[in-house]
Amino acid sequence: MARAIAGDQAAYGELVARYTALAHRTAYLLGAGADAGDVVQEAFVKAYRKLHTFKPEADFKPWLLKIVANETKNLHRGRRRRNLMELKLATVTETVDHDDPGTLVDDSRAQLLKAVQSLPETDRQVVTCRYLLELSEAETAQTLNLAKGTVKSRLSRALAKLRPMLEEVAHDR
Repeated sequence: MARAIAGDQAAYGELVARYTALAHRTAYLLGAGADAGDVVQEAFVKAYRKLHTFKPEADFKPWLLKIVANETKNLHRGRRRRNLMELKLATVTETVDHDDPGTLVDDSRAQLLKAVQSLPETDRQVVTCRYLLELSEAETAQTLNLAKGTVKSRLSRALAKLRPMLEEVAHDR
């Protein structure tokens, strides 16, 4: 980080290489969909321009993901509300063979993602960051620019909404 802040473009290139996949996954899961690559590219450009504001004692990952989250929000600002998470699951088929455990796992994953997708945006964001991206509560708070207590309360509310949806899916099996 110190080398990148000092203007070493190769060092910044290493950061880009290290965090591109996570940034892309974050943008995609937060609703950028097919535009995730553009969001990530813009986020890295903005991060590079703002390196002078980075606090050396801070962690780069949540700082970058906060920029990615903001760029994802910017993508949708001014547009009509649409389905923000278009997750394509190539491994899930229309017909499910309930005798094949691998298919059950894929179907369960698809149902979970569909349930998360149906949550209001604020709930979906905290669930996505905390559980799908496996960020800590502190990293989630930094990424979404929220207080840690807000993350906890939104997670609790979102999980309470998800439980009945997932119980219904389990019951249908």
